[in-house]
Amino acid sequence: MEGKWSSLQLPLCKPVVDTLTEFGFSHMTPVQAAAIPLFMTNKDVAAEAITGSGKTLAFVIPILEILLRREETWKKKEVGAVIITPTRELAIQIYDVISSFLKRLPQFTQALLIGGVNPVKDIEKLKNGANIIIATPGRLSDLLERKEPNFCLASMVKSLEVLVMDEADRLLEMGFERSINTILSFLPRQRRTGLFSATQTEEVRALIRAGLRNPVKVAVKEKRLTSQVIQKTPVSLKNYYHICESDEKLNFLVSFLRKHKDLKIMVFFSTCACVDYFSRALEESVKYTTIKCIHGKMKKRRNKIFSEFRESESGILACTDVMARGIDFPEVDWVIQYDPPSNASAFVHRCGRTARIGNTGNALILLRPKEESYIKFLEINQKAPVQEYKGASELTPVQVLNRLKKIALKDRAVMEKGTRAFVSFVQYYAKHECSLIFRFKDLDLGKLAVGFALLRLPKMPELKGKHIPNFVPAEVDFDAIAYKDKAREKARKKRQEQYAAGLLVDKHSKKKIESVSWSKKKEKLERRKDRKKRKELALKRKHTFDEEDLEELARDVQLLKRLKKGKVTSEEYEKEIGLHDDHDDGEEG
Repeated sequence: MEGKWSSLQLPLCKPVVDTLTEFGFSHMTPVQAAAIPLFMTNKDVAAEAITGSGKTLAFVIPILEILLRREETWKKKEVGAVIITPTRELAIQIYDVISSFLKRLPQFTQALLIGGVNPVKDIEKLKNGANIIIATPGRLSDLLERKEPNFCLASMVKSLEVLVMDEADRLLEMGFERSINTILSFLPRQRRTGLFSATQTEEVRALIRAGLRNPVKVAVKEKRLTSQVIQKTPVSLKNYYHICESDEKLNFLVSFLRKHKDLKIMVFFSTCACVDYFSRALEESVKYTTIKCIHGKMKKRRNKIFSEFRESESGILACTDVMARGIDFPEVDWVIQYDPPSNASAFVHRCGRTARIGNTGNALILLRPKEESYIKFLEINQKAPVQEYKGASELTPVQVLNRLKKIALKDRAVMEKGTRAFVSFVQYYAKHECSLIFRFKDLDLGKLAVGFALLRLPKMPELKGKHIPNFVPAEVDFDAIAYKDKAREKARKKRQEQYAAGLLVDKHSKKKIESVSWSKKKEKLERRKDRKKRKELALKRKHTFDEEDLEELARDVQLLKRLKKGKVTSEEYEKEIGLHDDHDDGEEG
């Protein structure tokens, strides 16, 4: 169900239509055609639509129209709409979309409230007013609870007309329930609410029941015209898979990226440490293209990298699933999943960074031979058809692992990054949600270590007591491997000297040191208890002796009284009290 903007029952205002025309949006997508009229006619909307279907405009346009139709003029410090998103990148993206409309609607202002920015700056921003707020849950709940002089966001949202939760399922997956509940407690109940997501989980359905009044559910699916089978990925997306062993994955990736170095490509890894390490490896192996990396643990540079990749026409972005949801990078040609996603729905979201809003795109997932059954699982569980990639034979074979080892031998930082990446991946794989397919016991840890170009295996519980074939550690003095960064190497040598002098304790022996320390403490406590026991025993003996002494004194007093009364003789008295000695008889005088 598509239609022109003019076909809506409630016609849009001229500034909104002019902005849509300027950016080439001549027709509505199915989710827009279904959600916009409902949202604009006092309905709460819960919309589920495939990724890349145009959900952002499906709530941005109603928000602007609702704010424009209010009879009273909006005051500078009155918040009319709040949009909550799970990630700061998605918040920035929505902020940019609304900014395009506000150029023609100068009577409205907006504020972006996200992590990575000093809250004091956000407070100063809000003091100048904001009619529309785009925020991540943690930052918004924090500011709502703050009470500072001349600032009270809670009072600013009392006139709220619209609340939108974008990527609602992701909001709940990421553990924002507490923040969401805090935010809802400050917002007026008489409002319009919209929940937009690519999938509706049980948590989202619970939120719909709790937070929406008489909601209208909108579910937009796509069908393949040939088979009429409903699928969750866009029909303009070509989804591929390639099977290779762990020790060949990096070689394949480098070969693929070298061939497509003029395109815009996103490469998804499982962990932040893997992103850090493999982006470094790609910098050394894939030349003449820009390589950037982004993940959830990056704080200061994240926003800048995000904006740069959005604006670039080509390049490679190594990332985690922080970039998998709702992010709209223009004209991404390929999405490569180097590691399998943590859950099946994440596969669909990753692929959705390409082939957006009718554009064509390609996606490729790399799997090990024993993981091939994942393809059938995706087709059944996620309605996501995937075909085998036939272009591997056209790629130029490369061998980059030995080169990466040589780099690690010259720079301790690279060696350590590789080790951290390996450890993080092993732990990730061991806890995979789809453990029936991604079985840890089937993972060839030796080939995996080779694929990470490790010089030696790390000490970790998952490897303890295991025989690891297919891996030979490098025969080098690992303590002699230096940091390329001179300042860092100087600090390492200083620490080594301090360890040797006993001024520092190696963190690996900390547990042992703590154990010895506890043994000494326990021994000290035992000695203290023993001393206390001996004192109590001595005191008891003292008390026993005193009683016997008193009894003897009492007997002597009674005997003296009997002597005075003449009941006993002097000899008998002396004998009783021990003054008369029987052995004196017979001795010389």
